[in-house]
Amino acid sequence: MTDSNVFVGIDVSSTSLDLCCSNEPMIRNFSNDAAGIASLIEMLVALTPKLIVVESTGGLEKALVLALLQADLPVARVDPKRVRQFAYGIGQMAKTDAIDARVLMQFAALASPRLAQKKAQNQAELAELLTCRSQLIDTRTAHQNQLARTSSKIARKSLESVLSHLRSRIERLDREIEKIIDNDDDMRGLDELLRSFKGVGPVLAATLISQLPELGKLPHSKIAALVGVAPYNRDSGSYSGKRAIRGGRPRVRKLLYMCTVAALRHNPILKQTYQRLRAAGKLAKVAVIACARKFLRILNAMVRDNQTWAPKLLLETCK
Repeated sequence: MTDSNVFVGIDVSSTSLDLCCSNEPMIRNFSNDAAGIASLIEMLVALTPKLIVVESTGGLEKALVLALLQADLPVARVDPKRVRQFAYGIGQMAKTDAIDARVLMQFAALASPRLAQKKAQNQAELAELLTCRSQLIDTRTAHQNQLARTSSKIARKSLESVLSHLRSRIERLDREIEKIIDNDDDMRGLDELLRSFKGVGPVLAATLISQLPELGKLPHSKIAALVGVAPYNRDSGSYSGKRAIRGGRPRVRKLLYMCTVAALRHNPILKQTYQRLRAAGKLAKVAVIACARKFLRILNAMVRDNQTWAPKLLLETCK
């Protein structure tokens, strides 16, 4: 029998998968390996659930989510923090694998999270290369900071050797990222389009291509919220709190912010916006975030209309 109104939560650990379905009280357990995932998929295909929710667990869920997408099952990968807040909201303070699976099932039924999308092989590989590059950049920064504070000759020699190796690895990743984009017609076209706007470099373009497939497909307000640069209200009664950004996709938001700071020096559109906001009394960081939103809005319009940047397109970004 099948039931299209069944919701499923799956708690993922390194060795096991705990599954809870809304149509039965029992928690099912599967091994987190190829055989266990195959058995789980076989069961869910017969069940035809309306939605399956899995937490992001540092990559432990990757094989499961990929298998669910390949089986054309509706799956959403959600932020664990958001699920924990949901659990507190419904009065569930205890935490075990079985309890988490049930909470995820309830989250699927009540929260309507965004469905994961199946990525093309090139897009998935590009995302992994960018993740690796980001991690190497963080490691390089940590070692550079340590080198600046180290006086020991032996320690400095060791750090310099590590930094030299990290630089060569990062350069190799950059070449591989460029190769993947150049060998894919769709990616290459989108890369050229994005980089026609001053301030978009190869890393930001590759990140948007791999991490933000919704670019050009959503209204400006939704794409800003998706990235995490949309300010949210904090009002209650007569109290009006400060607006603040939150949520979104951290890697995209972080890189967009850094590129915005750099673009404020060379991009006249963003530079004028920043100067106007500062003259109006806005704090520096508030003005930068506003410029990042405008940056994203312009890119969203360019991709939406499939047009490279031209000054006359500025008014179109407001539509």
